Amino acid sequence: MLQACKNLKLGAKLNLILISIFLTAIALCGLSLSRILEKKIEQEVADKAFLIIETMNSVRNYTSNQVKPELANRLTTEAYFIPETVPAYSAREVFEDLRKQSEYKSFAYKEATLNPTNPRDQADQFETEITQQFRQNKKLKEKTGFRSDNAGKFYYIARPLEIKKASCLECHDTVEKAPLNLVNTYGKEHGFGWKLNEIVASQIVSIPADKVYAAANHLKLMVLGIVGTIFLMAIALINLFLKKSIIQPLKNMAILSNEISTGNMNLEFSHDSQDEIGTFAKSLNRMVQSLKMALEMIEEEDAD
Repeated sequence: MLQACKNLKLGAKLNLILISIFLTAIALCGLSLSRILEKKIEQEVADKAFLIIETMNSVRNYTSNQVKPELANRLTTEAYFIPETVPAYSAREVFEDLRKQSEYKSFAYKEATLNPTNPRDQADQFETEITQQFRQNKKLKEKTGFRSDNAGKFYYIARPLEIKKASCLECHDTVEKAPLNLVNTYGKEHGFGWKLNEIVASQIVSIPADKVYAAANHLKLMVLGIVGTIFLMAIALINLFLKKSIIQPLKNMAILSNEISTGNMNLEFSHDSQDEIGTFAKSLNRMVQSLKMALEMIEEEDAD
C-alpha cells in the first residue's frame, strides 16, 4: 500500500488526502448532526406530550370539582349511570374530539386500567407492564421513552393513577356498595375491588414521532448535501490551483531539464509568480545559463 502511494503522481496524492479529509468530515458531521437532531426530536415530541397530559389533567380537575357536584343529585335518581361525572371519561372524550383533527389523529390518550369499569380503558400488555412497575415502585412518578408498534414509532409519557380519595371507592369498592345505575350500565364483572392508596391505572399519552424523524432526516441529508457540495467545490478549486500553480510549472521544468540533458541550452523557463515555484524557476534559468557558459568555456579551451 505504501509503495503504491509512492508511485502516485503529486495530483493523485493530494486528491487522495482531500478525499480522505472529505469522507472523515462528512462522517463526523453526520454523527454530530444525528445526535443533535435526536435531542431536538425528543424535546419536540416531549413538549407536545407534556402539554397534552397537563391539559387532560385540567379537564379531569374541572370534571371532578365542577361537573360532578352539579350532577350529584341525578346520580342517585337516574336509571343509567352518567359517565360525564367521571374525570377519566371526560378527559378521554375531550381528547377523542381533538383527534378528529387530522393533525392529531395519530395521537393517543388513555387511562389504562388493570380492572376498569369501562372496557375501553382496559390496559394492553405494554400498559399493564408500565402500571405494574408503578405498583412495585411507588417512588416512580413518571416514565418516558419511545416505543414502536404497527402504527409506527411513538414517544410516550406515563404517570401512575392512585386512589387518593375515599370518594373514588363509592363506585369501585364492591358491587353491593356501588350505585345501582353504575351496575346496570357496566355490569358486575369489572371495576370493583379497588383499594385506597392503590395504583390502579396509568395515564399515558403517545405522540407519533415518525414525521418528526422524517423531517429531521430530511434536514440532515440537506445539511450533509450542502457540506458535501462545498467540500467537492473546494476540492475542484484546489485541483485547479494545483494544476495551474504547481503541477503544470513542474511539468514544464521537467521538460526543460530533459531538453538540457540532451544538449539544448537555448531554452528558458518563464514563470511570473514570486512564490517558491517562481524562485525555483529563476534558479533553474541561472543554472542553465551557468551550464551554458561553462560549456562555452570548455569549447574555447579545446579550440586553443
